[in-house]
Amino acid sequence: MSDKKIIAFFPEAAFGPALNSVGIAQACEAMGHKAVFLTDPGMAGVYSGYGFDEYLVNMSEPMEPDAMAKFWQDFINGHIPNFNKAPIDQIENYTKECWEAVVDTAKWAQKDLPSVLDKVKPDLICVDNVILFPAIKQYGKPWVRIISCSENEIEDENIPPHLSGCWENDHTAMTEYREKFAEVIKPAHDDFNEFLTSCNEAPYPLGQFFEASPYMNLMLYPEAIAYKRKVPLDKKRFQYLEGCVRKDTDYIIPAFKKHNNKPIIYVSFGSLGSGDTPALTRLMTSLANMELRILLNVGDYKDEYTNIPDNVIVDSWFPQPSVIPQMDAVIHHGGNNSFTECLYFGVPAIIMPYVWDGHDNASRVHETGFGFKMHRQNWTDGELKKNIQHMLTDNEMMSRLSALSIDMHTEHGPSKAARLLDKVLKQHENGDSQVTHLEEHA
Repeated sequence: MSDKKIIAFFPEAAFGPALNSVGIAQACEAMGHKAVFLTDPGMAGVYSGYGFDEYLVNMSEPMEPDAMAKFWQDFINGHIPNFNKAPIDQIENYTKECWEAVVDTAKWAQKDLPSVLDKVKPDLICVDNVILFPAIKQYGKPWVRIISCSENEIEDENIPPHLSGCWENDHTAMTEYREKFAEVIKPAHDDFNEFLTSCNEAPYPLGQFFEASPYMNLMLYPEAIAYKRKVPLDKKRFQYLEGCVRKDTDYIIPAFKKHNNKPIIYVSFGSLGSGDTPALTRLMTSLANMELRILLNVGDYKDEYTNIPDNVIVDSWFPQPSVIPQMDAVIHHGGNNSFTECLYFGVPAIIMPYVWDGHDNASRVHETGFGFKMHRQNWTDGELKKNIQHMLTDNEMMSRLSALSIDMHTEHGPSKAARLLDKVLKQHENGDSQVTHLEEHA
């Protein structure tokens, strides 16, 4: 290990990237380093709750945390009608508006980041976001990119474009998505390039909002189901973490009033997707009519659920890394945390995606045979029951999941990430501007 260094983590202001970085930070501190977090005020308290120091960076017009949370809830809930659309049909609405908002976050962050970095004085910066923050690149210390979304965030012409949900071999659909994305996103991209120029950074090609780090890029994705790229990723600069599951509080499954000895399923549409209470209520009702037990994560909307069936337990939050290992199956929205955690613990999943990389993860889990992709609305009770029965009884699927789980546990993503970050620090101490001698496997 290097001498004790300060490693600053700067995740996107969302629980998926935030909690992934927590897992890596925990492993870094176990090695003797000091981990701190740079965070949007809207996520203040998340990292200190795990014992880390926090430094605030405004990524939008300053407002109270409750107001910020409501802003994003309203943003997501306002797009619920678009969630039923195909990914290519979301480009003109949800996807475009998201990228416009993301560009604004980069502009706002640039106001605070230089002074915050001068205060923290990190030896290494780890950023988990989809957009470049020039101050981090220009700070003069090594920086690492963490990719907590699908691995196709690193583009390759042979694989589905990020956010497209395309099947691996449907190159016609890939081309159509790329062309429409470039057309619709161009105004936001032009705006971002103007910002880059004002920060003395070279503009990016159309459609690109970030670049790979010259030091190291950490992907949470399991390498066993990685896409077949035209240009393989250089393992000296790109490493798969095989998931990055954090330590969380233990969870004891409560007694159910009904079906207490039946298979158990965890259902979650994530902290933002839980705003679609009609979709979750319909899902709860359908599952409650089966001989199952259900844990239903409903986020901030628990008060909206009444007449809860006896084989269902509803709550605002569950410690997923402690819950999923105890499940027989999971139904989720395709967020990369839920996606990798199910594979890490060898639990089959139905993915009902609505936005962002959920589309990619749903397609990937289906085409690799580790679960099913289902439309979030256009399903029947019979289809849902058939897929659940398949997951509960398919011994071949369970055997393959078990093998993948063992492989992912062998790597242990947070520990692997900490070792790689330590090597980046050592390389920098030796005076090299880039990491060029990292082993292929940490």
